[in-house]
Amino acid sequence: MQPTASLRITETFFSLQGESSLVGLPTFFIRLTGCPLRCSYCDTAYAFQGGTLISIESLVAQALASGTRRVCVTGGEPLAQPECLSLLSALCDSGLTVSLETSGALPVRAVDQRVIKILDIKTPDSGEEDKNHWDNLADLTPQDQIKFVLGSRRDYEWAKQILQQRQLAGKVAELLFSPSAGLLDYAQLAQWILEDRLPVRFQLQLHKVIWGSRQGV
Repeated sequence: MQPTASLRITETFFSLQGESSLVGLPTFFIRLTGCPLRCSYCDTAYAFQGGTLISIESLVAQALASGTRRVCVTGGEPLAQPECLSLLSALCDSGLTVSLETSGALPVRAVDQRVIKILDIKTPDSGEEDKNHWDNLADLTPQDQIKFVLGSRRDYEWAKQILQQRQLAGKVAELLFSPSAGLLDYAQLAQWILEDRLPVRFQLQLHKVIWGSRQGV
């Protein structure tokens, strides 16, 4: 890593993790600017443009000063900025527990193996199903997680099929089914999962339950 390497950052903040198996835990978030996708349900479109150049050294220092050992690198799509790989390794080298939230559209092979990868699989309702980089599945490890954001019964049935076709059960630490806020009733998705005895974790976006759609939480 070059000491002067910088990334374009939309925001950094300290909050509760709202998703994944780490939900509810105090976490320092680094949100990178830019994304090559335009998912229909995107709730972070404000991160598509703008941002501020911040050095990797400064970002690591902010994370260490946050009072938590957990850091989540998110976006946008973090991997759209090549220096994200250096940031992830620098955070790990500092002794932090690091997770990466990625759309699944870009290769994850070069991501530091110490990082917990939380990888989306884009469903038909997202409008970006054709952007799934399926080769990523071979580069996931038992500590990683796969997330499906579901907007309809069609999405649910499609995701069930992918679970079976790609033999995802047992491949990663967590298979996450998340209802798209405002599109799919929470209780309905929970009922479908129970009826079909799916080996998945139902999840809500905890930060939205607590703070609504407010930015920076």
